[in-house]
Amino acid sequence: MEPLEVLVYPHPALRRGGQTVTAFDQDLRALAAKMMESMYDEIGCGLAAPQVGIEQKLLVLNPSGDKSKREEELALVNPRILKKKGREWDDEGCLSFPGIRAEVERHVDITVVYQDLDGKEQSLKASGFLARVIQHEMDHLEGVLMVDRLSAADKLRVRGKLEELEQRYARS
Repeated sequence: MEPLEVLVYPHPALRRGGQTVTAFDQDLRALAAKMMESMYDEIGCGLAAPQVGIEQKLLVLNPSGDKSKREEELALVNPRILKKKGREWDDEGCLSFPGIRAEVERHVDITVVYQDLDGKEQSLKASGFLARVIQHEMDHLEGVLMVDRLSAADKLRVRGKLEELEQRYARS
């Protein structure tokens, strides 16, 4: 299976977000499987379709990041947060921002409704790290990036690394 290229900031596709998925077919299942493999190849725990240049509201994740723990894999199609509770700052990274980690504020507990790869509606209560991963990947579906959520201090701290990514993109 050919891995998908994970787009790196400031690639414009990262700002486009995703469109509602309406076709629940073999192509969608194949895309989710390729995304999962690409996520593992990049040593991540979540990946959204816009990060591989596909404008669909699809995200995949495995909070352990461990390929051998396939039972922890999730694919969420057209997800929406119904309930959210509590807020906390914690360290985050992003495959589209290699080498950058920063504090991001997220809800602690969420209830998300989504469709599975067959189009069946599901509901999931998530807290802690799983809730954080889901919210991070859902941001990508709306064209919102990790850097948009950084504190002023963290924006200053990572500015040099962001400029490096921008220069690398301009040269490519």
